[in-house]
Amino acid sequence: MTILKSVLTISVLCAALGFAATAASAASTSYPLTIDNCGAKVTFQKAPERAIGLGQNSAEILLLLGLEGKMAGTAFWPSKVLPQLAEANAKVKLLTVEFPTFESILSENPDFVAAALPSLMGPSSKVAKREDFEKLGIPTYLSPSTCLSTAVVKDQYGSRGELWNMDLLYKEIDELSQIFDVPDRGQALIADFKAREAALRSTVSKDGKQLSYVFWFSSQSPSSDAYLGGKNSASGFIADLLGGHNAITAEAEWPTLGWESIIAANPDVIVVASLDRNRWELDKPEAKIKFLTTDPAVSQLAAVKNKAIVVMDGQAMNPTIRTIYGAEQVAQQLKALGLLK
Repeated sequence: MTILKSVLTISVLCAALGFAATAASAASTSYPLTIDNCGAKVTFQKAPERAIGLGQNSAEILLLLGLEGKMAGTAFWPSKVLPQLAEANAKVKLLTVEFPTFESILSENPDFVAAALPSLMGPSSKVAKREDFEKLGIPTYLSPSTCLSTAVVKDQYGSRGELWNMDLLYKEIDELSQIFDVPDRGQALIADFKAREAALRSTVSKDGKQLSYVFWFSSQSPSSDAYLGGKNSASGFIADLLGGHNAITAEAEWPTLGWESIIAANPDVIVVASLDRNRWELDKPEAKIKFLTTDPAVSQLAAVKNKAIVVMDGQAMNPTIRTIYGAEQVAQQLKALGLLK
């Protein structure tokens, strides 16, 4: 059974049984509820009825919690919705697969906005700032995984001083389930992810070697620098989870490097992202693999010669529910290549 299919099954089963299947029933939410979120204190007087999910991760968490009936819309989808969530997602209005406008969000009369990325709701966002919603009395929530400082690395994505881990995702699921007064669903979801994480943690290299990885998200063109998963990003977490390490040592969340630097890093495995957004030609994994295998210099990398190129859902390179799913994709392919047990 695939990751998240079992998560959804647990959530649906628990819902049907009134969550009697959970080890210990979580306490119902007591309102008003105040949450400290990314440095902002947000108070909820009641469970939201018209939520907006800005960003795929925020939307998919709400859907996994069975909250499609409480959602007024979603926006910004780099990848297609998980197949097992397609039916629920079809009941929710799609504002756009790209960046929405502030006006389009307000037109849905939201009473809560959850955002996956600061670029969707942050100090430098072209969509809206948290204060824009606060002035209208609309509470907001930003994914704890993306509360990053831009002080060290001067770009919009920020940097991490330590490796991202699933605890931040578990915190997000727990807090969103409290906001909507469905804490048992949140705990069921977290329990499933923890079991998957533990199973993957037991995976090791077949010959005992600690494999090094490069995670290539995309590039505007073959001659452009590549957007890569940074050292401490979700990509770095996947490498660590599978007993290896990220060959990219930059602490930036999304460093852009030329191929000379990637060749110098000499990874054992190259993970290429599959994206549905179709913004650039190299969003497609087939285009990435063609470049890797035909470029005169890059094709000489040991990972390319050894055919240690694997495809992963690009959304898994963001710190999201897809990260564990992506780690499973990588592990399955590396096992087929004989590189993991």
